[in-house]
Amino acid sequence: MTFTVHGQAVSRGVAIGRAVIVTSSRVDVAHYFIQPEQTAREIERLCQARQVVVQDIERTQGQVQAMSAGSAPPELLALLDVHLMLLQDEQLDQSVRQWIEERHYNAEWALTAQLEVVARQFDEMDDPYLRERKADVEQVVERMLRVLQGNASPVMPPVLDNEGKAVAHWEDPLVLVAHDLSPADMLQFKQSVFAGFVTDVGGKTSHTAIVARSMDIPAVVGARTASQWVRQDDWVIIDGDAGVVVVNPSPAILDEYAIKQRAGERERERLARLKNTPAITSDGQHIELLANIEQPSDAVAALKAGAVGVGLFRTEFLFMGRNGQLPDEEEQYRAYVATVEGMQGLPVTIRTIDVGSDKPLDRVAARTGEEHLNPALGLRAIRWCLSEPAMFLIQLRALLRAAAHGQVHVLVPMLAHASEIHQTLTLLQRARDELDAQGAVYGSIKLGAMIEVPAAALTVPLFLKHFDFLSIGTNDLIQYTLAIDRADESVAHLYDPLHPAVLRLLADVIAQGRAQGKPVSVCGEMAGDVAMTRLLLGLGLRSFSMHPSQILAVKQQILRSDAQRLGVWAHTVLEADDPASLLND
Repeated sequence: MTFTVHGQAVSRGVAIGRAVIVTSSRVDVAHYFIQPEQTAREIERLCQARQVVVQDIERTQGQVQAMSAGSAPPELLALLDVHLMLLQDEQLDQSVRQWIEERHYNAEWALTAQLEVVARQFDEMDDPYLRERKADVEQVVERMLRVLQGNASPVMPPVLDNEGKAVAHWEDPLVLVAHDLSPADMLQFKQSVFAGFVTDVGGKTSHTAIVARSMDIPAVVGARTASQWVRQDDWVIIDGDAGVVVVNPSPAILDEYAIKQRAGERERERLARLKNTPAITSDGQHIELLANIEQPSDAVAALKAGAVGVGLFRTEFLFMGRNGQLPDEEEQYRAYVATVEGMQGLPVTIRTIDVGSDKPLDRVAARTGEEHLNPALGLRAIRWCLSEPAMFLIQLRALLRAAAHGQVHVLVPMLAHASEIHQTLTLLQRARDELDAQGAVYGSIKLGAMIEVPAAALTVPLFLKHFDFLSIGTNDLIQYTLAIDRADESVAHLYDPLHPAVLRLLADVIAQGRAQGKPVSVCGEMAGDVAMTRLLLGLGLRSFSMHPSQILAVKQQILRSDAQRLGVWAHTVLEADDPASLLND
């Protein structure tokens, strides 16, 4: 019987194949109390399990590094680094030991108890990228649990024939259906015959989605119970464009998707030829296509996609999971320089840290007591930076020093008040003065502000007085304008980038920036959505920043567009009660 499963579309294309099922990786754990004299033994078991997993990950890293150049995505090494960092986290280790020593839990129970504590902290985070790092913690804990129980890590299963025997080769293409995939799984995925994958969990910024996009593999995540409904060897179609999984399709549906699959392959070949084509509209408007990245190694993917620079480097990755032990100036400087040099002379826009009480920096939550409040409205981004000027100065000095190596633009998130602007400018000058006093070499930067709070969008003239450029963070601007928590599934359907209020704010910010001769870019999800490209061009946007995998498809839309004619059409869309109904006119 044919049926469909719906999830989130995270990596384009169509994959058709037989299902290989990886059952849920959740581990059944025995909960029992130990005697006080058994505490040392349980802690030793815990340490041994951690060491086994560390060695396993290090072996996997060696395999990745040994692969031919360009064969393994840089995201994979970074995710393995995150898992190692979590395993070596002293606070996590001490917390688990505390459950054993004070509550007399057995090692497995202690691990799962602490996992619940950490999971709740991640669930309360506002930033979707950081919130979905909970999956990394879960996978690390589950690997340790399996070692404690004497079980092997549940990576890729062997492919079995109808009699349950392992086979060395398989004539039909294969797709993977799993509860979730770890970085180790993804490495085996890269070296295997799988054409696509479906996972029960995950979102657009989960590690599986990030790696899928970097490898250009059709994928659907967040498909809830797909791994329970799909059976081993079922024929499955993965529609990575629509976020749909078709199970046991009829011959007619198979033929339809086979045609779509071949068309998609031809389309990717055509798009690849656009890499070195300048992004110019049919009426001669030059458009800047930039990349959003999370770490220095992402520069490779940005250049490969033809990006003319980095429009958003999220520095949060450097601060994640360190339990208050923040990176020092030298570590940050090296990371920024690596990014600048990796972009080979192209401009790099680096956003100052966008974390706060809703992120895993425990000392902030402990100091403010905000862990029980709405983190989206709390002490985050520039608010936190200004409350921690010593920390902020370290980052500003590192950024200024990195600017001596290339074009560095610094982007400040979540500004809303004139006082915040003045404090930021004062601290930036203080950072320069401190470097001068040290005799340190540093360069000049361009300073930009993110427009992601409605108050900022409504007072753009104030920002244009003080900043060299603006960058619109549409994800948060939509969330705050519509009072929608993007992480709350019960209201997520109301998250609407085409709401008239959102479009009017966008149009006004772009128009005022252009009138003052100040560059304005969009760095949120709207920038990489080809369905929005024509509208943004019509609103006057000339700088888009997106995930590298989205650049060529957006460029194709630009090359086919007449910006002047789109301007007239966009005005009609702005005046409509239902802009979505006009989007395809």
